[in-house]
Amino acid sequence: MIRILPSRQAGGLLTRRAARLTEAEETVRPILEAVRDQGDKALVEFARRYDGLERKSVQVPERELARAKSQLPPKLRHAVQTASRNIRKFAAMQLPRQKLGSAGPGLSLGQIVRPLDAVGAYIPSGRYPLLSTLMMTVIPAQVAGVPRISVASPRPVETVYGVASLLGVADVFQMGGAHAIAAFAYGTETVPRVDRIVGPGNIYVAASKKLLAGEVGIDFIAGPTEILIIASEGDPAVLAADMLAQAEHDVDAAAFLLTTSARLAQAVAEEIDRQLETLPTSPVAAQAIANNSAIILVESLDEAVELSNHFAPEHLSIPNLDLIKQVRHAGSIFVGSHSPEAAGDYASGPNHVLPTSGAARIRGGLSAADFVKVISVQKLSPAALEKLLPAITTLARAEGLEAHARSVEARFHG
Repeated sequence: MIRILPSRQAGGLLTRRAARLTEAEETVRPILEAVRDQGDKALVEFARRYDGLERKSVQVPERELARAKSQLPPKLRHAVQTASRNIRKFAAMQLPRQKLGSAGPGLSLGQIVRPLDAVGAYIPSGRYPLLSTLMMTVIPAQVAGVPRISVASPRPVETVYGVASLLGVADVFQMGGAHAIAAFAYGTETVPRVDRIVGPGNIYVAASKKLLAGEVGIDFIAGPTEILIIASEGDPAVLAADMLAQAEHDVDAAAFLLTTSARLAQAVAEEIDRQLETLPTSPVAAQAIANNSAIILVESLDEAVELSNHFAPEHLSIPNLDLIKQVRHAGSIFVGSHSPEAAGDYASGPNHVLPTSGAARIRGGLSAADFVKVISVQKLSPAALEKLLPAITTLARAEGLEAHARSVEARFHG
């Protein structure tokens, strides 16, 4: 049964679990170097060894993609189209806008927005082929106007190929792990070099992204998935189902319920055990529940929110909008009993590629804004520059940068 603890005993559980990347970094480093130095030769060798590649190239032929698309069941195709519409609408809301305005007489300031040239989306297909992650990474990039979008997935899953084709992606590669990240970062004869790599993966993918950050843009270093639910009342069966939905992802996943009600805590704990008996993914979920999860008794909802802010969860479920003004750190927030995390995973619109391991303290989830550059623009009239001349030259000389000062003065003193 899941642990039920008073909040004073929950500190250890709610202390952020450190990502165990050091050992993984040593494992992936030679793989990254081999792909950098040998290109396709090393990439194909690793893909044969780790991904079961049988063709000569990691690139999936367009005929395979087209065939997979034609074989998508109508119900699945409709589900993808429904989810895609909402993801696309939400992504469009997130884009920064181009603007140019006056900041004073003769001083025009603004910004232009330009998409990245190329991005790579990493789609896990190990235990679960994540079609939803394919939509969550590709569609915002399309909305942003990225001209070249590439997809990497280690296993040849027909539905992944079919959905990629349905979304209009032609560059699909059967490759995974560190060698896929290296191929995107450095480029090979077959795989185009990208500006940013997005999408979750295992610890070796995370370690590779960490090592190559700077060589290529990344979204964030992903750790185990997590949910924190705050509730003082509710249906125990629903709350248990929400916790198990997170726990079934991975044995390292974590699910927490913070509640003021000891009666509700006990009912949810019993319901978790009951649902595990018939859950097909219970071998995974049961470990995540036993090892990483807990129901925590708090004195008030205010205390619950403060504990949540300390944890900075990937997914945060709250009972109503009244609490939202107190929330400072969360990857994505789900409000009310009919806003399950699974809705966000698939079809409601906001992105499910979210910061874990406390990264919600510094950023939100993947956004269409991650696929564009905001470039500042400034235009000064002679009068506007002359008005700023004393400030510019004084600051430049205070820094010892005489040529900066003279570059402004030269415009007025011939």
